[in-house]
Amino acid sequence: MGDRWLVEVDRGVCIGSGMCVNHAPEGFALDSARQSHPKAAETDANEPTLTAAEGCPVEAISIALAGSGEAVFPPEE
Repeated sequence: MGDRWLVEVDRGVCIGSGMCVNHAPEGFALDSARQSHPKAAETDANEPTLTAAEGCPVEAISIALAGSGEAVFPPEE
């Protein structure tokens, strides 16, 4: 993929299902309140992180291109 991504979790929306940690344990963790957060705000583009965002049951994860801020997920319509 070659791009760098900015990954964010909307903690006001996150329900702590842990799906993101299951899909991308190297990219996400749950804190003591069972709220998800990215392990790093910026990461290399990778399939597990995208799968985690796509699989979030409440769509709390957003991904944007680091250089431009262009939305990767959810895609802009």
